[in-house]
Amino acid sequence: MTGTGQRVAIITGAAQGIGAGLAAGYRAQGWAVVANSLSIKPSDDPDMLTVQGDVSQAETADRIVNEALKRFGRIDTLVNNAGVFIGKPFTDYTTDDYQLAVNVNVTGFFLMTQRVIPEMLKGGGGHVVCISTSMVDHAHSDSPALLATLTKGGLVAATKSLAIEYASRGIRANAVSLGVIQTPLNPPEAFKELAKLHPMGRVGQVSDVVGGILYLESAQFVTGEILHIDGGQSAGL
Repeated sequence: MTGTGQRVAIITGAAQGIGAGLAAGYRAQGWAVVANSLSIKPSDDPDMLTVQGDVSQAETADRIVNEALKRFGRIDTLVNNAGVFIGKPFTDYTTDDYQLAVNVNVTGFFLMTQRVIPEMLKGGGGHVVCISTSMVDHAHSDSPALLATLTKGGLVAATKSLAIEYASRGIRANAVSLGVIQTPLNPPEAFKELAKLHPMGRVGQVSDVVGGILYLESAQFVTGEILHIDGGQSAGL
């Protein structure tokens, strides 16, 4: 248990890319971090707890929350970062594709968020952050990705719903809607072409996302916001 009023963030999908950047960003702000993913390794940092497991499984969600409370005694923020992106023509999707996208992107959000909100209420408030995509409101004919828009669009709607339901009880809910971010999910040679999706002519960096989410963390009068971090993609081409 922190015992010092140190704030605690749970970050899912934190082994690499955006999740790892967020874990480092919150730690740099003095937060304790509970980092989860299927492949996350133990940490030597006493203020960084790692919990392996599939976030779409109830047992994993229970274990993350229970271990967070056991180690640090509180939960202030949840970043629902774990997600999958499967881009292909609509009729090429398989039932397995559909189930994977729904399990990780939606069920993981549902299980984790439903478990942390009671703990946030006990502590007098908190913050839930979801990760979405600008494709939700700006589809692109050259990049079909219906399962991303179906599941991540659901998170956008859920973010607004949570924000209103809990606004009077000290819990904020916000989301970031991303363009293409340079992470290990895409091969390096793809980024030059992917940059054309953004009016700014480049892909985003993990630091761009971390900066946006830490802004939302500090913006205590902001809830129900969908912050686009997409190089202008959502505004048009």
